Amino acid sequence: MSLFSKQIKNLLPAIILTAALFCFSCKKTIKNISQTTLEKYFSTYVIGNNFTVTLAKDSSDDITNTFDGYTFVLLQTDLYHGPLKATYGSQQYMGTWASNDDYSKLDISLPDSIPQFKFLSRSWRFTKKSNPTLQLAPWGSTAPIVLNMTRQ
Repeated sequence: MSLFSKQIKNLLPAIILTAALFCFSCKKTIKNISQTTLEKYFSTYVIGNNFTVTLAKDSSDDITNTFDGYTFVLLQTDLYHGPLKATYGSQQYMGTWASNDDYSKLDISLPDSIPQFKFLSRSWRFTKKSNPTLQLAPWGSTAPIVLNMTRQ
């Protein structure tokens, strides 16, 4: 075995360890960057903005018009939960919202006293977050239920 081969053989574990540490540290950086991006998106385009329902489908029934005149705003306690205010004319109804840490889920809870709020009060999953429309479907279900809310 040549001297060069011995040196490479001795350095190989150090090279592998360095490469592994580099890969793991990069993964954390990517995760932190994407988490920061998600938080910025949510705080800029969702929290504190007025939304209206532009599409609400319960199976084949289009119930969008039952939300005509309502405005919804997610108020901030922190970036993952807070109060939710629904406004219809001069009437205001308070509820709550919560999201998981990757913003793939949105829990909405509104008063049962308003019949159409029963449709909204559930766990939703984001199917698309485009600007200015949020597209949602029920969390953990493949039921043909759709909710689109558009920022005003």
